[in-house]
Amino acid sequence: MSAVLAAPGLTDAAEPGGVWQLAWKRLCQDPMGMTALGVVLFYLVVVCMVAVGLVASNWAQETGVHYANPSFLGPGPDEMELIEQPHGPLLDLSKMDPLAPHYADIEKREQEMKTVVTSRAKTLPFGGDRYGRDVLQKTIKGSQVSITVGLASALVATLIGTVLGAFAGFFGGRAGDFFEWLYNVFTSVPYILLIFAFAAVSGRGIGSVIVILGLTGWTGVYRLIRAEYIKHVSRDYVQAARAIGAGSASRMFVHILPNVSHVILVQLSLNVVAFIKTEVILSFLGLGVPLDSVSWGTMLNEAQTELILGKWWQLVAATLFMAVFVTAFALLTDALRDALDPKLR
Repeated sequence: MSAVLAAPGLTDAAEPGGVWQLAWKRLCQDPMGMTALGVVLFYLVVVCMVAVGLVASNWAQETGVHYANPSFLGPGPDEMELIEQPHGPLLDLSKMDPLAPHYADIEKREQEMKTVVTSRAKTLPFGGDRYGRDVLQKTIKGSQVSITVGLASALVATLIGTVLGAFAGFFGGRAGDFFEWLYNVFTSVPYILLIFAFAAVSGRGIGSVIVILGLTGWTGVYRLIRAEYIKHVSRDYVQAARAIGAGSASRMFVHILPNVSHVILVQLSLNVVAFIKTEVILSFLGLGVPLDSVSWGTMLNEAQTELILGKWWQLVAATLFMAVFVTAFALLTDALRDALDPKLR
């Protein structure tokens, strides 16, 4: 019996935290994985700080002039030049023009507009958008929204796919047939149309986007986890666990799950990347985050019209922040997959 219990995965799982302690040791030996972990943790800390209002709380304020240049480019041409130029006193047309009494009000409004323009910053660290909002603060706030949507929806989809795949692969029979039918129903409809159908029913909002992506994105995880459970359920270490009295739940989630966790992590990473992209599409079509919020998707949408005017900094800022996070998350997932893969122990 001891020889059987020494099967791959069961020895580590028999010790409390054995699998995860071994994975952590292997991860610490991977410089690239630790660097990626640091970058991901930095983003997550920024997300938490934005959520509690410590940073980027004033992202919607118009702190700069319209399309303010980034600081390293210096101030651009003044768009209110015509207003600021002196035009001399108004002519006394009170006897000729019935609207002459209102000219003084017009002059006053022009002076007020000049005061507002001159009080705004000519340059901002990453430039400004068409309303004069700080692109850097918008990007940080957008990071909070996009990462929250990507991570939360990926966790929901991965959880649903893992649980359904585990039940279908472990029990088989009628339970497996039912889950296969449910899987075929979801995959028979084109993915993007399925998302649009859910979005049209649930409406806009960050919570709605998370629910939509979570309920429609579990099929890929389900397919792989089901196949892994079918492969592992007949192995010796699972049969040995059954012989010593381990229940179905224990065999499913204590013995088998650690040995397929690397597959789950890879799918989680792919879903995070895919769901961030999907959020971009939904926001572009007006089905994503609400109008009073900002995300990487809405920023890329705004950047389309700005590029025609030669204003490229909002596109670069959103793309740079998104590319760094997605790359670091993918590298971290690869490192975790290697650390948790039982074949590499």
